[in-house]
Parts: sequence; C-alpha cells; structure tokens
Amino acid sequence: MKFPRFLCALAMLATSSFAEDAPDIHLTLPPIAYGVVGAPIGVDFDNIVLTATPEAYRFVVDCPVGETEAGRWTITPRESDLGEHPWQVSVWKDDEKVAEKAMRWRIHPANAGIRKDVTLLIIGDSLTHATIYPNDLARRLSAPGQPSWTMLGTHKPASAANGVAHEGYGGWTWDRFVRHYEPNPDPAARKHSSPFVFLKDEQPQLDVARYFAEACAGKSPDSVIFLLGINDCFSANPDDPLAMDEHIDRVFKSAETLLAAFRQVAPHADLGIGLTTPPNARQAAFEANYQDRYTRWGWKRIQHRLVERQLKQFGGREDERFFVIPTQLNLNPVTGYPENNAVHPNTEGYQQIAASIHAWLTARWHSAAKLEN
Repeated sequence: MKFPRFLCALAMLATSSFAEDAPDIHLTLPPIAYGVVGAPIGVDFDNIVLTATPEAYRFVVDCPVGETEAGRWTITPRESDLGEHPWQVSVWKDDEKVAEKAMRWRIHPANAGIRKDVTLLIIGDSLTHATIYPNDLARRLSAPGQPSWTMLGTHKPASAANGVAHEGYGGWTWDRFVRHYEPNPDPAARKHSSPFVFLKDEQPQLDVARYFAEACAGKSPDSVIFLLGINDCFSANPDDPLAMDEHIDRVFKSAETLLAAFRQVAPHADLGIGLTTPPNARQAAFEANYQDRYTRWGWKRIQHRLVERQLKQFGGREDERFFVIPTQLNLNPVTGYPENNAVHPNTEGYQQIAASIHAWLTARWHSAAKLEN
C-alpha cells in the first residue's frame, strides 16, 4: 500500500496533541540518515518503536522523496534527489496519533569519493566476524567512481574477499577490546587477544599506537567503524530499567576508553559508532537459539534502550569527529534474517548494514570534498 508523499516542511508546521493515555512507544530516530544515488536504503518501522506488536500501528511518513510500503519506507535515490530532505513519521493507533518525530535524510552522489585514497578499520563482534558485510562494503567500494581503498586489520577469515580485513570476533564487547590479553592466542580455538592490548612491564595495556605500528605497518585509518553492543548488553535485565541503565553506563565507560585511545593516536580519523542492530522479528528464532532463556521481546527492550542511550551518548559530538551511523534503521527484521537466528542477519540483512555504512562514508567524503573546494 502506497501513501501519498507530502512536503515534510508543511508537516512540521502542524501541531498535534497526544492523549494522556496514549502508549509510550519510545519513537526513536537519529538526527540524520544518509543515502547514496542508486543504492536502495530505508527505514523499517519496527526498528524505530518499542512495541511487541508493530503491526497494530499505522505509520505515516511525510517526505518529498521516497515511498512508504508495508512496514517500511524506502528510497533508491536519483540524481534529482541530491541534497537534504526533511523526513517525519507519525504513528497512529486506530484513529489516534500516539507519536511523531522528525529527522533529515542527506542524499549524496555515488562518486563523492572519486580520486580519494581511503583507509578503513572495522571493529566488531560476530556480525563483523562473519565478514559478509565487510565483503559487501568492499564490493560497493570497488564500483566505478569509488575511492581507492585499504582495509586495516589482523583478522582475515577464509571467507574474506580480496583486500578485506577487520577486527571482528564472535562474542566480543567494548570492554574485551579494551582489556583482554591472551598470552597464547589460538585462532583455530577462537582464543584471541585484543589486537589493541600489549604487555608492558609484564602488564596488559591498551596501546593503539603500537597496534598501528606493528599490525598496520604504521598506517593510520581515515575512518574507524565500531559495530558493538549485542554481547555487551544481551544479559541485561529488561524487567529492571534502572539496572539496565546502570549496565549500559558500564558499557559506555569501556566504549569511551577505547574511543579516547583511538582519538589520541588518530586525531583526524572519523570515528563512526554503529547503532546496535535490531533483533529478528521471529520469537521462534530466539527459541531455536536460546530455548526459554532469552526472548525476542526481552532483547528488543534492551536493544531499543541501548539505541536511545547511544544517540544521547555519541550524538552531537561531530566536533570530536564522532559520528553516529544509523545501522539499525535499514535492517529488515523479517527478510533480513534467517528463520532460526535471533541476532545474526542473512545475506540480505548484512548487505543492508553495508549499505548504511557505505552511505555514511560517502557522506563524509562528500563533506570533505565541499570543504576542499
């Protein structure tokens, strides 16, 4: 079903009131999302609200570009769409508007990075270890009009495409990258030491400068992409909001430690923090993986709160060259997941993650090119 497209500017002038007993669905959006000419991208409505029954709500998008489909707003940008577009969504329960929020879409040319030479480092957990989205990112970066690129990293799984490397390990967290030292690493047994932790005076210490010197032949990245949060927070208690926030506070302490270490050594690098991806829409996938230990609704509550907190913690810090990457918006929680995996996407889902990361990179290259001119 297609909804009419209206100018968001007009919609933003409208005022609305919500009933006092309207459900609080925690409508959550980043301030900015990014698109690239010719590359499909969008917003899955389930990913932006906190409800176990998104099908019970109606979502109406006001935007001069793109179109609304069942459960999703999507766009394959054209040259005529270049620039910034206001985007607003209102959420309706029966005939009552229960929430409304706006953000902006920035559409950039596909060749924004042409003639550039870029160096990337990706840091993550099992989603990165699977290497599907890094491979797809490499495919996008190898298209005509793209920059010359290098991926840094010591981890090159057998599935990695030519030139693809990263620091992605199954089960890892922000804190593990900050502190974990394995004196006898054995990749075959999944015994990894943090690539950023080294012995100094017989004590493990975080040393990003040494990592660049020894593992990257002295190269420093232009962009560092962090996609973490699932393992950090999966065990939090969704039934205790205060304890959940305290848990997230501890995670952010480790995150800030790692980010500060990178900022000190690579002061001009863009540090992109990916918003933690949403769960599979199927409760059956959680039953297949975890039996009755964890539920879809439990993780959904944690993940949604984590995204809210990530936006508050890392948003608005562009002057520090910290950027939020809206990796949670575009991932379809139904078609982007297999039927039997709660948190690991299928190929389509991983490609949707890659599309969001590539769009953010393109936006950064486009901004840099405008400054140079």
